[in-house]
Amino acid sequence: MGTLLNSIVSMKKLFIPVLAVCLLATSFTTQAQNSDKLKAGKVEKTTATDKVEKDVDRFSYGYGVLLATSLKQQGLTLKDINTDDFIEGLKAVMEGQTPKVDVATAQNEVNAKIQAMMAKKGEVNLKAGQLYMEKNAKKKGVKQTASGIQYEIMKAGEGAKPTATSKVTTHYHGTLIDGTVFDSSVDRGQPATFPVNGVIKGWQEILPMMPIGSKWRVTIPAHLAYGNRGQGSIKANSTLIFEIELISIQ
Repeated sequence: MGTLLNSIVSMKKLFIPVLAVCLLATSFTTQAQNSDKLKAGKVEKTTATDKVEKDVDRFSYGYGVLLATSLKQQGLTLKDINTDDFIEGLKAVMEGQTPKVDVATAQNEVNAKIQAMMAKKGEVNLKAGQLYMEKNAKKKGVKQTASGIQYEIMKAGEGAKPTATSKVTTHYHGTLIDGTVFDSSVDRGQPATFPVNGVIKGWQEILPMMPIGSKWRVTIPAHLAYGNRGQGSIKANSTLIFEIELISIQ
């Protein structure tokens, strides 16, 4: 339920931790040494020092995975990074040299670049979502609210309807327009309970329309979801699709 409940998320500063840079430098050096040993056909006995080096290798590799995952979530790919310059900057800091740019300048330039890339990709997502909703609106059984939310009744309920201040229990399955699952109580096998006014705007509008026992397929435009900020695997200006089953009102 973490993704769904985070309806108000502030933009965090984007940065590359110096610690991560240090660890990556260690990883590059160790990998090069290990590669040289293998090429030379050397077979050495395992020593306490070897064990420490292997521990450092594993830790460094793991930290690299975390850093790369963070960069990827920000929309970066290897095409966006000149690895030679990356390593040059890394070594400068590691070796105590004066880098070509100071930390403050690097911070500002990296932030500006990533935000510009996110904005550009956000425009692509917005257009893709609009095209999807135009086609979806033509499907039989699909209705649309004044705000732009589209919904289809998969199962009609006959119970009471929640209000904005109600606390409800639901089962839901959330995907992007390409079918990517970003959050699902169904997959977890555990219904979610939360206040109606504690979720994204699209849910706040649609839940009071649903009687208990209903199951609807709901398509929510970006401006009623996470807008241009995105959230986790949900990129900026993404249109979201939910299958929502209203189980009960507490």
